[in-house]
Amino acid sequence: MWEEVVESGRNEQDAGTPGVHPLKGIIAQMFLGQFQHNLDDKGRLMIPARYRDLLAAGAYITQGFDKCLMVMTDAYFKQVYDELNNMNLADPTARMVRRLILSNAYPVEVDKVGRILVPQNLRGFLGVQNGELTVAGQGEYFEVWTPAEWKTQMDKLQDVEANEQRFATLNLSKSNSV
Repeated sequence: MWEEVVESGRNEQDAGTPGVHPLKGIIAQMFLGQFQHNLDDKGRLMIPARYRDLLAAGAYITQGFDKCLMVMTDAYFKQVYDELNNMNLADPTARMVRRLILSNAYPVEVDKVGRILVPQNLRGFLGVQNGELTVAGQGEYFEVWTPAEWKTQMDKLQDVEANEQRFATLNLSKSNSV
């Protein structure tokens, strides 16, 4: 039994090794958590240190579906683009979502001190030119909010009764198919 205890406590890089959680590698590739960072007078937003490596291969910023901005890795933006490209152009809703995302999308690079430039029209959309913003991880991407809009979102999520109805149809149970 002690061999199992010792083995389970080893810190190996292999996710298949006992003691290493299988999600460790996946979670390391996700945008998680929420942070307060400043937008300077030149429109540069400090990116949380844990997010910077994920943006090293390139990223895009665009208008979000709510009153926020979305920052996606190059790979994830390509997936979104492929989905948009597969939509029926004869569908007015498809054209609207393409306009929302693509006409507001800009490539961004993290500078040597960890900032990205937020384009003027996206700052205008948020209604800010500088000051504090909230950066909120969403797994494959992260969102950028004004503190007031983020508080509104958090207030909605703290409403337990509303959540019971809002999330009742979602199945977040572990899948039985293996």
